Amino acid sequence: MPTFKKTYDFLAGEILLFDKELEWTSFDVVNRVRYILCRKLGIKKMKVGHAGTLDPLATGLVILCTGKATKKIEELQLGEKEYLATLKIGATTPSFDLETEEDSTNDFTHVTKELLFNTTRKFIGEIDQVPPVFSAVKVNGRRAFDYARNGEDVKLRSKKIVIRKIEIESFDLPEIKLRITCGKGTYIRALARDIGEEVKCGAYLTALERTRIGDYNLKDAFKVNYFLENLNLNETN
Repeated sequence: MPTFKKTYDFLAGEILLFDKELEWTSFDVVNRVRYILCRKLGIKKMKVGHAGTLDPLATGLVILCTGKATKKIEELQLGEKEYLATLKIGATTPSFDLETEEDSTNDFTHVTKELLFNTTRKFIGEIDQVPPVFSAVKVNGRRAFDYARNGEDVKLRSKKIVIRKIEIESFDLPEIKLRITCGKGTYIRALARDIGEEVKCGAYLTALERTRIGDYNLKDAFKVNYFLENLNLNETN
């Protein structure tokens, strides 16, 4: 269980760690924290920003910076990320996760743990990755997911990413769990797609938890509402 600091100075700048709830956006976390802190402190506005977006269907670590600490956001975003990803083997969805329904199912009986291990090795290092069409990547001034949700075709360019480690946490087909360590800009949904294509039966992401950003760990993170409800503002600056 994380512990509260004796004093906080949110205007001078604080780095706060939160465990994001399922279906919240990263901006939901920012907006709720900013609104409650401003109301409790009796101020009209305060700078609050997050250091790295986490999809609504993902949970786990989100770093928030307040006040003058928002200047550290860019530096924090460069930190190495660690995720625990759950994949379903033998099926696909257009969004590569649970946002959309399955559009194909395939036989996966040929997939062994050895095949999966050898497949994941191919994605270690600097690789080219095409982002998901259901993503916030901009194409001609519009978000890619706007095209996708309207049924419009959109072509996304690949980009260089770095994946440092992939470990098989569990293997219970059709479900597998992978612990992934990677650099900035990696789409774990796209990695699930690529692994599925490599084992020739498809795969998509059914759960994702971010467990680390740089030196900051999920075990030190608060649930948003718990933090806001139990913060003793009488002892803050």
